[in-house]
Amino acid sequence: MKCRLKEILEERGIKQKWLCERTGVGVSHMSRIIGGKMIPTLEVAFKIAAALGLTVHDIWEPD
Repeated sequence: MKCRLKEILEERGIKQKWLCERTGVGVSHMSRIIGGKMIPTLEVAFKIAAALGLTVHDIWEPD
């Protein structure tokens, strides 16, 4: 899976801390997700997408 989360956050000027607060995901866990080192659970992926007003498909796409 290709993760566009880093790109989306940069485009919108959103800080990782803001996203962590909105989703309840820890900073280190979110860092691994944003860096593409970890694929989140479906529950976490939906929380992230909802916080950003996007769909999961907008953030993660197949390679």
